[in-house]
Amino acid sequence: MNKLDTAKRARIVAALVEGCSIRATVRMTGASKNTITKLLVELGAACSDYLDKHLVNLACQRVQVDEIWSFCYAKAKNVTPEIAAKNPFAGDVWTWVAIDADTKLIPSWIVGPRDGVTARIFVNDLAERLANRIQLTSDGLHAYLNAVERAFRGDVDYAQLVKIYGENSEGQKRYSPAECIGCERKAIVGYPDPAHVSTSFIERQNLTMRMQMRRFTRLTNAFSKKIENHVANIALHIMHYNFVRIHQTLRVSPAMAAGVADHLWELTELVALLD
Repeated sequence: MNKLDTAKRARIVAALVEGCSIRATVRMTGASKNTITKLLVELGAACSDYLDKHLVNLACQRVQVDEIWSFCYAKAKNVTPEIAAKNPFAGDVWTWVAIDADTKLIPSWIVGPRDGVTARIFVNDLAERLANRIQLTSDGLHAYLNAVERAFRGDVDYAQLVKIYGENSEGQKRYSPAECIGCERKAIVGYPDPAHVSTSFIERQNLTMRMQMRRFTRLTNAFSKKIENHVANIALHIMHYNFVRIHQTLRVSPAMAAGVADHLWELTELVALLD
């Protein structure tokens, strides 16, 4: 069986991490759709494994968390009993993401529903990767309250930033978020510094995900039919973001800023994770 060489794998990955769809990558590289999908799934699994093993004992100080919406196979309102029987993961899919406000590193992420169980798994994973006490900021999602309490046992300075939205017309509600007319800072645990109670960095990261992954673009016709492909694409994006991409304000990669890597990775190094 033919096997792609490292150079061609790198060209395919370069297209995927820049937001190209699989069909566009087919046209650009000449590789078949099945070959690209297989590479994405296998490399995504390798990236996820590498991130899990190496993003540990992190000296983060200020961490922000949020959830970003997408869907698999069909939006929840369009999932029929027949679709649900064929694909139990069809419907809304949420990606929970954390970011270090100083180094811009993504230390933890998880894909799942927007519920208390996923919140506990996500926050537990984040807590286990940290080497010291942090200041944590989230939005006003109630599920975080119990999750943070169980994961950190009070050893955290935690605050919520609750945004207050105004009334919008029906068209604005559908195609753009409502106007934010104010924010309320709530100290939940410990003594969080009010000056750093913010979700600006994680919300900017949400935009990066939407720009760099076709599946997350709003009002798009691009989506994953299989949850495995969706998760693999996220793992590849986060691996590339942490280790390969130079952050514009840091002048280095987030992994270098956090002391996790001692050099800027090349795409060929990322592809080599398969071996």
